[in-house]
Amino acid sequence: MRTSFTPRTIALIVADCAIIYSGILLALALRLDINGALFHLRENNGWSKIALITSVCLISLYIYDLYDYTVINNRRELRPRLVQAVGISWALLAVLFYFAPSWEVGRGTAAYSIIITLVLLLGLRSGIHFLFGHPEIGNKILIVGDGQVIIDTANAALQRRDAGYRIAGFITNEFEKVEGLVSQARNLGKIADLEKIVEREEIDSIVIGVREQRGTFPAEALLRLRLAGAVGIEEFTSFFERVTGRVYLDMLRPSWLIFSRRSRDSQWKILSREAAYRFLALGGLIVSFPIAVITAILIKLESKGPCLYMQERVGKNGRVFELIKFRSMNVGAEVEGRPMWAAPDDDRATLVGRVIRKIRVDEIPQFWNILKGDMSFIGPRPERPEFVSALAGEIQYYEYRHLVAPGLTGWAQIKYPYGASVEDARRKLEYDLYYIKNQSFTLDVIILFETIKTILFGRGGR
Repeated sequence: MRTSFTPRTIALIVADCAIIYSGILLALALRLDINGALFHLRENNGWSKIALITSVCLISLYIYDLYDYTVINNRRELRPRLVQAVGISWALLAVLFYFAPSWEVGRGTAAYSIIITLVLLLGLRSGIHFLFGHPEIGNKILIVGDGQVIIDTANAALQRRDAGYRIAGFITNEFEKVEGLVSQARNLGKIADLEKIVEREEIDSIVIGVREQRGTFPAEALLRLRLAGAVGIEEFTSFFERVTGRVYLDMLRPSWLIFSRRSRDSQWKILSREAAYRFLALGGLIVSFPIAVITAILIKLESKGPCLYMQERVGKNGRVFELIKFRSMNVGAEVEGRPMWAAPDDDRATLVGRVIRKIRVDEIPQFWNILKGDMSFIGPRPERPEFVSALAGEIQYYEYRHLVAPGLTGWAQIKYPYGASVEDARRKLEYDLYYIKNQSFTLDVIILFETIKTILFGRGGR
């Protein structure tokens, strides 16, 4: 799971800024005494130096997923990542200070700062770990619904501790499906006793996942609770989307998408977005040109065949176009030309191909697809027509992903590893539909930054 900029995440970033600033100020005071530290701040551009150091540290913490509450709640992951992030930050700063010595804060100050900052950052995240794990802290939610809905809601809430939810329990007529599968939750009674349970358990919010046509939907009780303002009430699909960043296909209704709050795309908004991404693609082509030349040479040296590989893909509104990639497999890799899913450690891939696919260099030529207008920079990844036909027959709403232009990267790519099955395609569709429903400049920026992290750490390559 990747970072989402919730209020709690923003608060953590602000707290980190305060810690890093305080750590450097304390280090200056320990190294130079109070008067010396004040003189350094006034006369040696000290405040600007601290701002630079803080910025580099925050970027490093972000790259190492230390604003991802899944990592924060995993102590085995937290400590080594934190040490690496702080270490990399100061290594980068040391290089910068070497070329720009006027910005240096001093070796002694740097040594003190590293120790102080590391201890304070670890202390902050350990405190967060304790608070999110405390049984009495958080918004108490009651889940009312079908067995699978309860399981999925509980898992979603438990995986996103930063959302601040505490599962008080559940109400279901399918207890046998839930028993033993939902941790930290208990069966609180029957749907008929909903109002009594809310009062007795001091519930803050109710998540509803009951299908109304079954005759078990507690409409009157929910209406009374809602009008009385006693408790917050939210539909399961909306809760699941907000907490997980994907839609829930099993209970998705067209009306939920029709009446979504996404703002209308004006002609000016569409044109400016396309222009921005084509400009970005042009910059990508120019910057990556040396890497592209080296890649082409290595492909030719290792195996016979063309450097580039053309493959049909389905674009916006079902239009088929030719996607361009660097060839990463041996010529004739598909038996009798039949489309095949690519697999992790695919034995059809060449040695160079495995490397360029791992670091995503094989996708550099797709900048040209963006410039041509076949693709956007961000959107659902385009699939082959043969796979689209098969998946559309098995997965409801699959064709909806073609309502927007396909992208070089997308929400599903940063949220879910490379998939090679119908179930993987289904899960990625849930993320694609979330993106289509919530498409915005802010979401695009998050995807761009997360993609950079994905490339740097080689995640999701196949």
